[in-house]
Amino acid sequence: MVGLLQQQGLSHRQSCRLAGISRSVDNYSASAQNQPLLERMKVLAFEHMEYGYRRIWALLKREGWHVSLKRVKRLWKLNGLQLPRRKPRQRRRGPCVAQYPCQAIAPNHVWSLDFVADRLGHGGRLRMLTLVDEFTRECLAISVKRSQKAVDVQETLAQVIKERGKPCYLRSDNGSEFIEKSLQKWLKEKGVASIFIEPGSPWQNGKCESFNGKLRAECLNANYFRTLREAKVLIEMWRKKYNTFRPHRALNLRTPAEFAQSWNG
Repeated sequence: MVGLLQQQGLSHRQSCRLAGISRSVDNYSASAQNQPLLERMKVLAFEHMEYGYRRIWALLKREGWHVSLKRVKRLWKLNGLQLPRRKPRQRRRGPCVAQYPCQAIAPNHVWSLDFVADRLGHGGRLRMLTLVDEFTRECLAISVKRSQKAVDVQETLAQVIKERGKPCYLRSDNGSEFIEKSLQKWLKEKGVASIFIEPGSPWQNGKCESFNGKLRAECLNANYFRTLREAKVLIEMWRKKYNTFRPHRALNLRTPAEFAQSWNG
């Protein structure tokens, strides 16, 4: 574009301004040593379209590349690989409920759960129950069904508790499936206390809400589910990838599984 404008008699400065880029970007030409790195960055950016330059840098280091974060950031921006800016998150405004923990302090201290809705390719309903350990950021389970009731929630919790023990607290919204008497009675028998967030305050369940956003952006929006079984398989594959492969910024770019292992070790 800049070259075409210069052929029409405009100066380099004017051409860059009209094209919407800086002169330094137009003058930049990647050195020979940057080309292999840049090609690998482009492949990783295509495979993981929701990742920013920090997570790409973490994956490069995992593969054995000796490269600084600043260098990856520079190449990322110069080659137009950056993601569009996200809208600022809505911040919590109400006071904390004093008798319940606002933040988990150890694995299995606070689990949070919520529902995510989607549709199959032919229009059939999907309803997913997501369960997250707020301390390790691990996704403990994603139950995928056409509908979810209190008995389904209890079944999912029972399976996870059998595999890794019970939490101290279970955080959720005030959905009818979560406040159902039989489920609350079962949780009380297990010694698990329920934390219900204030109505209309999803930020009080921020860890699970954040995870649900990643699930939608990186899995649900990126796949076309033809059948319920296909949805279950692909979503479970993504859950395992999230726990064992995806670098997490809140965990210093470690995966949730790596963080949990270092804590237990």
